[in-house]
Amino acid sequence: MDWKRTKTCGELSAADIKEEVRLNGWVQKRRDHGGVIFIDLRDRWGVVQVVFDPTKAPAAHAVAEGVRSEYVLSVTGTVRRRPEGTENPKLATGEIEVAADVLYVLNPSKTPPFPITDDVDVDELMRLKYRYLDLRRPVMLERIMLRHKMTKLMRDYMDERGFLEIETPILMKSTPEGARDYLVPSRLYPGHFYALPQSPQQLKQLLMVAGVERYFQVARCFRDEDPRADRQPEFTQLDIEMSFVMQDDILALTEELMIRIAETLSTKNIIKPFPRLTYAEAMERFGSDKPDLRFGLEFVDLADIIAESQFQVFRGALDKGGQVKGILAPGCASYSRKDIDNLTAMARQFGAK
Repeated sequence: MDWKRTKTCGELSAADIKEEVRLNGWVQKRRDHGGVIFIDLRDRWGVVQVVFDPTKAPAAHAVAEGVRSEYVLSVTGTVRRRPEGTENPKLATGEIEVAADVLYVLNPSKTPPFPITDDVDVDELMRLKYRYLDLRRPVMLERIMLRHKMTKLMRDYMDERGFLEIETPILMKSTPEGARDYLVPSRLYPGHFYALPQSPQQLKQLLMVAGVERYFQVARCFRDEDPRADRQPEFTQLDIEMSFVMQDDILALTEELMIRIAETLSTKNIIKPFPRLTYAEAMERFGSDKPDLRFGLEFVDLADIIAESQFQVFRGALDKGGQVKGILAPGCASYSRKDIDNLTAMARQFGAK
């Protein structure tokens, strides 16, 4: 049995009409139209329609009658133009189809626990349980491909600027960092443990001492700390170290990289050059060292306005050398007492006094 493919589903086009091809892939959808069976066959590169006609390929048609969603197939057939009026502009292969001659079922499938489509609304725990199915959805594959493209772009960018990609050890001696280490017991040295690196900090500094001068790594980092919205136990970071440079050299390097990533891999507009705030300015204007500038909502100093206020909360803060600031909220002057109480309760949920 020869079932090795000669083409991928997504690469077929009108240029392949009359060519015999062999395709491998998964059943995206099956439709039975009064004897003639249509199967949308999917692989990583796209989807193509395959037609099984009982009058032209009865054996293949008989096999297709038992095929269901997510079966893995090998199909041999001839590429032809779709009948006029049946083209599908939503598909890259929408102007052609494959008339099947031979069909092999490489692997049958049980009924999936959820449809393999982008518009499916499924509980996340269910998606994680069946991760191998979830990853078949086009949107998930696109995210994997985007990550691959971004990593490749970063490597090319760093290589162009004379950086060497160097792997550093994962099992190493514990060194002081900001979080707890993950520990791995040593079989050869009972009672001793390796630590998984929170980042290659000391290792890359050793490389600078050794004269490497420019190092980078797409590094795995491990931190034994409680999960948060912006934090997880293990993650990947672009790790960089440079010798004989000033602060502006590092900022220029990373800024240009971020701009290239955004302009190459997305259609989003990006402000160039990046605005730069000192720590003092960020805290003065936004009260945070990592403000989200998309929202505005800058602090306004109210000291001059309330200098003579008898409200003890304000008065006490000013008398102790503190500040009183507010956020300008257009349209909120008409808020009722209930609205303000609700905002107060929300602020307290996030730690406000």
